[in-house]
Amino acid sequence: MLKLAPLFGNGAVLCRNKEIRIFGEADKGRTITVTLGEATCVCVARGGRFVARLAPMAAATGLTLTVTDGVDTVTSTDIAIGEVYLAGGQSNMELELQNADEGQQLIATHNDPDLRYFNVPKKSVWNEDAMQHNAWSHWEKVVPGNARDMSAVAYFFARKLREKLNVPVGIIDCYWGGTSITCWMDEEALASTAEGQRYMDDYAAQSAGKTMEQWQKEEDAFQAEMTEWNGKVAQLKQENPAIEWPEINEKAGLCPWHPPVGPGSPYRPAGLAHTMVERVIPASLSGIIFYQGEEDSGKTTRYDVLMDSLIRTWRKYFMDEELPFLFVQLPVWIAGGETDPRNWPVLRHAQELTWRRNRHTGMACIIDCGEFDNIHPTDKRTVGERLFEQARTVVYGEEGECSPRAVSKHTEGSTLMVNLTAPVAVRGEGAPQHLEIAGEDGVYHAAEAAIQGATLRLSCAEVANPVSARYAHWNWCVVNLFGENGLPLAPFILA
Repeated sequence: MLKLAPLFGNGAVLCRNKEIRIFGEADKGRTITVTLGEATCVCVARGGRFVARLAPMAAATGLTLTVTDGVDTVTSTDIAIGEVYLAGGQSNMELELQNADEGQQLIATHNDPDLRYFNVPKKSVWNEDAMQHNAWSHWEKVVPGNARDMSAVAYFFARKLREKLNVPVGIIDCYWGGTSITCWMDEEALASTAEGQRYMDDYAAQSAGKTMEQWQKEEDAFQAEMTEWNGKVAQLKQENPAIEWPEINEKAGLCPWHPPVGPGSPYRPAGLAHTMVERVIPASLSGIIFYQGEEDSGKTTRYDVLMDSLIRTWRKYFMDEELPFLFVQLPVWIAGGETDPRNWPVLRHAQELTWRRNRHTGMACIIDCGEFDNIHPTDKRTVGERLFEQARTVVYGEEGECSPRAVSKHTEGSTLMVNLTAPVAVRGEGAPQHLEIAGEDGVYHAAEAAIQGATLRLSCAEVANPVSARYAHWNWCVVNLFGENGLPLAPFILA
C-alpha cells in the first residue's frame, strides 16, 4: 500500500527555499525513496505513514515527483517550486471568486498557469465518504474558466505575489464558514488554555448524550431549512437586485442559523483540526493568511489567548517556529435593526494584542471595508491586497503600505495627546469621528479632536483629566481618518 497525499499530485506547488516535506501512506517498515527533479531522499514508513525530507530548492517548474517503496511507484508531473500559503478561516475567507466583485470577468480571462490552488475537502467527520473526497482533491490552475471555487481573498493576495516575485504561487484553501477559531486546533492545544478548555466544556455540555444518528437527523433538517431560506433570498434578489437586508428579512424570514450541536458538527471544538488541517500536515509553507473572528465575537473577551494558541499550534503542525502568520482584523458590521453591542471592537483589540506580542505576524486593517447589514462584503480585492502589503513587510523584508496606528499617549492639562505612526487627515468634510476619551473612572465620552500631523489632540468638557482613549469602538461606524497612503487609521484602545 503506497499512497501519496493528494497535496503532492499532478500540478502541485511546493515551497521554495525551505525543507520540502513529502508525505503519504505506506506499509510499516517500508523504505521509501522520493525523487524530485534531480534531488533524492530516503525514509522509512512508520505507523502506516511516511514523511520524506528534501533539501531546500529554488523556484522551478515542470518537475517530476517519483515515490517508490520498491514494489509500487507513484509519479506526479508538472510540479512547481515557489511560494505556498495556507488560506484559513471562516466565511469571508471562504467567499469564492465567482461571488466576488470582478470575479466573473477574472474567471473568464485570467490566464496564469503558475498560479494554482488546492481545496482541502470540507468534511466534518473522517469516514469513508471523507476519505474518498480527499483522494479526489487536486491542484487547479488559474486559467480561463477555472478558479470559480478559489477563495477570493486568497486569489487577490496570490495575484499580487505573482506580480511581485514572478515565481509559482500555490494557495492551500482550508476554511469553513461560521467556524470558531477553536475548530482549527486540537484538543491538546485547546486544553493548554483556560479559554480553550471552556469552549470544549461548553460544547460538551450542549451536546451531552447526543448520538451521531441524532445529530445527523437534526443536521439534515437544518440543511433543508437553510436551503429553503437561501432559495427565497435568491428569488428576492433576482426580482429586485437592489433589495436590502431589512426587506429580505421581512419577506424571507431571518436566517435559520445556528446549526445543531453534536459529534459530527463542523463547529465543534477541535473537529476540523483533525478532518481538514491534518490532510496537509506537515507541508512546508511560505506563510499563512487567516480571516476569522466573526463567530467568536460574542463568545469570548479573550480571543487573543485563543489566537496566540492557534499561531503556536499551527507553527508546530507545519514544523516552523517562525512561520509567517498574516491575518485580517475585523472590519465594521452590524445587522439591520440591531442595537450596537460593541463586541466586535473588543475582538479587534484582541487581534491587535496578538499581533503585538507574536513575532512574524502581520495584521491587515480593513476597518473601512465593512458593510451595513452585510457580513460578507464582495470587495475582496482590497482585503487580499492589504494582506499582500503585510507579506511585503513580514515575509519579504520590504516596507509595505500599512495603516497608521496609535502608539502612545500623554496628558497635557485637560487634553489627551495621542501619537500615531504617520500623519492622518479627515477624508471628506467634517470633523474627526468616533474618538472617545475617559478619565480615571473609565467612563468614555465622545471627544473633540484636533489633528496636528501625526498627533491627535483629544478633549471633552466632561473629562477634566483624560487618561485613556479609543477609536472606532463600535461594531458599526463610518470612519473618516486616513493616512497619506490612503489607508485608514487603525482602531485603537490606549488605556
